[in-house]
Amino acid sequence: MFETLISFALTTAALAISPGPDNIFVLTQSIVNGKKFGIATVLGLITGCIIHTTLIAFGVSEVIKANENIFFIIKLFGAGYLLYLAYMVYKSDAKIAFSTENIEKKTTFQLFKTGFWMNILNPKVTIFFLAFFPQFLFSITTSTVIQFYVLGGIFMLVSFIIFSLIAILAGSISELIKKNQNVGVYLKWLQIIVFVGIAIFILLPDSK
Repeated sequence: MFETLISFALTTAALAISPGPDNIFVLTQSIVNGKKFGIATVLGLITGCIIHTTLIAFGVSEVIKANENIFFIIKLFGAGYLLYLAYMVYKSDAKIAFSTENIEKKTTFQLFKTGFWMNILNPKVTIFFLAFFPQFLFSITTSTVIQFYVLGGIFMLVSFIIFSLIAILAGSISELIKKNQNVGVYLKWLQIIVFVGIAIFILLPDSK
């Protein structure tokens, strides 16, 4: 159980560190508006994850109870989607590009709402949760709904810590990226390895 949760937390950390629309948005807002504005954005993004976790917890839990064959199809879909994401990352430019020009200054509450709706209205988040979470169910006795909420809580906690560090260290991170373009290459391959690794884990006979 604990090994599974630790693996989940480490995988979540690797994903949170990898450059994407969410952490780049947090980075730019922190540079333009200040650290507390970046953290307000982070809180909005993390709060949105509660909705996605709830949808997955109750939806997938019912599927698992109703039909193991359908759940197996979900696992195959999940593995395929993660391999697709790995391929898209491979095809993408390793250079991390972010612009702080023409960014409108907003209040912390406005940025919280922006982060929340960015997360809620992104269907890729739900699809990713559907592909990612079921592979880390850790108990045959505990309710799957509870397990999904535990995983969701870990995902939100780890993501909050890393995204908040990005907000707090925004100036230093932006300077590092500008001075060392290899950072983007390292993070790109980290993301590919994580996606492919989870896909393989999903397809292993002993995975849940």
